[in-house]
Amino acid sequence: MRLTEQQIRSLYGQDVQDRSGAKIGSVGQVWADAAGEPTWVSVKTGVMGHHESMAPLVGAGMAEGRLKVPYDKATVRSAPAVESGTEQPLDADQLAQLYRHYQLQQQERPPQRMPGSPELTRSEERLRVGTESEPAGTARLRKHVVTEDVHTTVPVEHDEVSVVREPITAANRGDARADIGDEQREMELRAERAVIGKEQIPVERVRLTKDEVVEEQPIDSQVRREMVDADVPERARRRR
Repeated sequence: MRLTEQQIRSLYGQDVQDRSGAKIGSVGQVWADAAGEPTWVSVKTGVMGHHESMAPLVGAGMAEGRLKVPYDKATVRSAPAVESGTEQPLDADQLAQLYRHYQLQQQERPPQRMPGSPELTRSEERLRVGTESEPAGTARLRKHVVTEDVHTTVPVEHDEVSVVREPITAANRGDARADIGDEQREMELRAERAVIGKEQIPVERVRLTKDEVVEEQPIDSQVRREMVDADVPERARRRR
């Protein structure tokens, strides 16, 4: 696979697809032959921990920024692997295993790992703000008995006795008795008295309700971010 220098640099981290277009992983490292042409890549598949599966660039191609190899995903993922970040060239045993695995004709000289362009990954923190529910107290309804004074009036009746003296005249003398002696007459008297009775009646319903109130709460926090400074000798700096 003949690539330009820019394409070689762009291989690092690019997605790797199998012949059907399914994603296998991403490019971790690149190896070149004696002439400096890239011949192998390691693929980070995400299933082998700190190891990366090897894949040949024979028959591979670049399409829309992705590296497409002429093998299926299972073949690449089951290929011999190297440790992530290794700087060692592929030895004879590794090459023999790779050529057997992919059924390729073995080259005479082992390929060398191609270093990528120096780079740093700059990271920064993002503030994620959310809410969570927590207890804010308990509202209760409780009733108790209190005693209060009540003042009122009620009308009561009673009999009062008056002595009425009526003179005996010629007109009413026929009904009067002239007997002299002791005699007594009685009259029943009636009087009302105030009495107190109590009854219990419902007078009011009391219940609790709640409403959700949304308010803006200010949040002050700190986030970190990385700054990258390039220390380049004066003679090597690009003039603008």
